[in-house]
Amino acid sequence: MGINRLITCVSPKGHFIYMVHKPTYHVKNLRQNDYIHCLGYDDNQVAYYNHTNFPGGDIDIPHADVIYEIPNPFPFNGSTYISKAWADKKSLDPELIGMKDNPATSLKKALEIKTSLSPSDFKNKLKQLPHAILIATAISSTDPDDLTCLAEICCDFIYDPKTQHPIGLHYEISPTGKKSPKVNNWQLFDAIANNSYLPNHYKQIMVLIPGTQGNSEIVGEWIKHDENSHVFEYLRKNSYIPWGHYAANMAHDAIRYNVQDLYASDMIGMRHLYYQRTYSRLAHELSLPIHEKKRQMTVDELETIRKQIYDTLHHETMQQSLMSNSTLWGWNYGYDMSPTGYRLHASHQQIHQQYALIPSRVDIISETKQPDDNAFSIHPYACGDLIGRFIDDYEKQTGVSFFSAYITAIRNNQRIDGDLKKERDIIVFENSHMLVFVPKAQTSQWELHVMATQPIGNIVEADTDIRSSIDQALWVAVTVLSKMGAKMITSFEYSKRFDSPSNDQRLLYVLRPRLPESPGAFSESQLRWINGHYPEDFAIACRKYI
Repeated sequence: MGINRLITCVSPKGHFIYMVHKPTYHVKNLRQNDYIHCLGYDDNQVAYYNHTNFPGGDIDIPHADVIYEIPNPFPFNGSTYISKAWADKKSLDPELIGMKDNPATSLKKALEIKTSLSPSDFKNKLKQLPHAILIATAISSTDPDDLTCLAEICCDFIYDPKTQHPIGLHYEISPTGKKSPKVNNWQLFDAIANNSYLPNHYKQIMVLIPGTQGNSEIVGEWIKHDENSHVFEYLRKNSYIPWGHYAANMAHDAIRYNVQDLYASDMIGMRHLYYQRTYSRLAHELSLPIHEKKRQMTVDELETIRKQIYDTLHHETMQQSLMSNSTLWGWNYGYDMSPTGYRLHASHQQIHQQYALIPSRVDIISETKQPDDNAFSIHPYACGDLIGRFIDDYEKQTGVSFFSAYITAIRNNQRIDGDLKKERDIIVFENSHMLVFVPKAQTSQWELHVMATQPIGNIVEADTDIRSSIDQALWVAVTVLSKMGAKMITSFEYSKRFDSPSNDQRLLYVLRPRLPESPGAFSESQLRWINGHYPEDFAIACRKYI
């Protein structure tokens, strides 16, 4: 079967291939009874019945909607299905793709129908409301009065005796001696603290000042005074990620709840801490010298140590000493919660990124202790391996480098609908080393990718100029999505293992927004991604915000 067995939309000849479903079918009617009801009356007072729901005979569907099925470039991501009828409507004016901001909302003003409410009266009214109403208000209100009042309901503040302004939280002492803030409704607390309309002073007291979210140690820092850019690096030592992870959080004096407020230097700072931590840890594993001073490394120092790591890793004997051979990087931007308490996105909205190293080997346990178990080899999971295995198979079966074919296909892209009069480019932005583009088969309706145009597979292979290109491309991509109205975006990195012999794999970043009317359902659980626009039209809409 050759390339067909791989199920990818990237042809070895450097163009995209996909399928077109043109359904025509017959349905045998097996219903026995009719249940005719009057549904109501139309404008002319004529009764409207449900006869259409109860046809008398079989049904012929001669021309159902055309559906395009596009295998993902990477087979492990399934396939995307685009309804031609839906996408054709969007194609009439692609620049209209986007979401409007929610209208201003104030519970206090809604309650003040005839007379104003004093703060104490308003607080008493709020205390009488059901929990679901309080959550909905905390998530959706744009009125600082609503939010400060809710904050004072859900937790105990310490106030300045002179000004009566809050200066901290009341901390309870448990029987074991542990101190924790006195919060009587954690769901409400999280919802309020994640609302960007909460006054900054309350944000700082509730969640931003170091220590308010726990005792995680700060082990790194980025400061750029002239742009008020300040980032802390927190150690999460008892992490759900084995061997711990790190979080680059915007500091309490550089508040960024929205991407629109994010400086390019903020992105550079968070990424700098990622590079710095990764290089310093690898240098330690390889017994390379590194400065021991408690300060931020310079860009030149980063590049010096990166080169030493890169050169050392080219000696196979040194690779054996590596405990970690892959990176993990991700960013959950945005926060939401339903009134019923369902968390709709993972992250605190104070912008931060997370990263870790993945070990190359760990102890393996066989439950049966059977000798045959020695025939199996397993190692800790790294998502970049999925790409590595696929591109190896692709080249073996086709004799062509996958990423060479992929980049050619991206640059030579043709519209799915075949309309030669409309724009066909799926590239949104390009700099000296990176592409920001709309994948031909989007796994979320607004998915964007950031990919190296050269065979750079991980950040150890990325020199100063390439790292700068990555930082800029990521900032552009997330800014574009935010300007279009995306409130929740999950981003992550596909990277090559440091000791991989591959010369083809490219560093790839994926940005997947969550949209209001696109919940994950059974289709998505099967890796069947439903889309209502052509990728070419989404690229047009994105370029509007560059």
